[in-house]
Amino acid sequence: MSKILFYDCFAGISGDMNLGALIDLGVDSVYLKNELAKLNIKGFHLAITKDKRKGISGTKATVVIGNQDTEKHRHLKHVEEIINKSTLSENVKQLALKIFNIIADAEASVHQIDVQKVHFHEVGALDSIVDIVGAAICLEYLKVDEVVSSPVQLGGGFVVCDHGKMPVPAPATAEIVKNIPVKTGAVNHEATTPTGAAILKATVNRFTEVIDFTILKTGHGIGHRDSDLPNILRVYLAEQKENANANDEFITEEAFMLECNIDDMNPEWFDHVSALLFDAGASEVFLIPVIMKKSRSANILAVLSKQEVLSRLKEIIFTHTTTIGLRETRIKKSILHREEDIVETTFGKVRVKKSFFRGKIVNLKPEYEDLQQLARKNDVTIQIIYNEVMNCTK
Repeated sequence: MSKILFYDCFAGISGDMNLGALIDLGVDSVYLKNELAKLNIKGFHLAITKDKRKGISGTKATVVIGNQDTEKHRHLKHVEEIINKSTLSENVKQLALKIFNIIADAEASVHQIDVQKVHFHEVGALDSIVDIVGAAICLEYLKVDEVVSSPVQLGGGFVVCDHGKMPVPAPATAEIVKNIPVKTGAVNHEATTPTGAAILKATVNRFTEVIDFTILKTGHGIGHRDSDLPNILRVYLAEQKENANANDEFITEEAFMLECNIDDMNPEWFDHVSALLFDAGASEVFLIPVIMKKSRSANILAVLSKQEVLSRLKEIIFTHTTTIGLRETRIKKSILHREEDIVETTFGKVRVKKSFFRGKIVNLKPEYEDLQQLARKNDVTIQIIYNEVMNCTK
């Protein structure tokens, strides 16, 4: 079993909501405060209280600042010095610095300045240092194998920051959530802050709307707003089978299918496009002959993919084919458990893929490239080598 932390960001995420949710999930608050003390900075304390939003109870974490002057004019190097000089574990330091660098890179990109010249504003303030370092401490405490998240609600309307009134998502947040599935408009305020977005960017292994695991515990982090939508970050601690074994029927995975109809491209180009798509991480690429309007012959280019490479695959299709549109479908695929074995033949070694259903081998497939190479090397037919491989595996 693998241990999963799942972020259900139906109302967005902020640094304080994240702390509250993880404490509510089971992170020991005394342990968290003791670890934060290792930062060796003064002027704050972490207030942890119980609260409710729309009848849902949870934990509210508030960083209370004693000296407001300590919040101003921090650059990345100042934050790095605080973290590096602390006695926190190396894992916590590295994750906290990773989150801060994500925000710094976003701010630098938005304002077109060097990353070391970024004024962190509220992000460099004590409360955000505590939120970010606290997130790293909590994640180390939970010792999960994987962090998963739903698409992230960004909110709507406008937010007031140091540069004035900005549309939601704020420019830095918009930069951070590139290539992350998001939603907007559920509320008319900033639902996801740059700190919240950066925590997800740095820690989440995959984003999905599919819950295919066993939920062990639920935690709620209470936000500081009270809107029509419960201002709550919900998190799950869950378990999932790591991989199916030979006695399982199959593995179920989430995937995406990209499709487009092409009737005006040289068919010889499909081979080149397919190679590019496979190199970029596509799971499957195939063509389906079809008849389009005016009886024109065409092909459907179909590409099966994991979510993390979708953006790159779309770029390849739009750049290297003549299509002007794509269809995208979220699907579930069921895969038989597979193992790879090496078979020694009189001609050489051949890799063989074995597929299992309910503990029994239902398919054996020698690797074609191995058969072809040995056939050429030994000046025999592929069929002769294939037959010997199949006899060896009986």
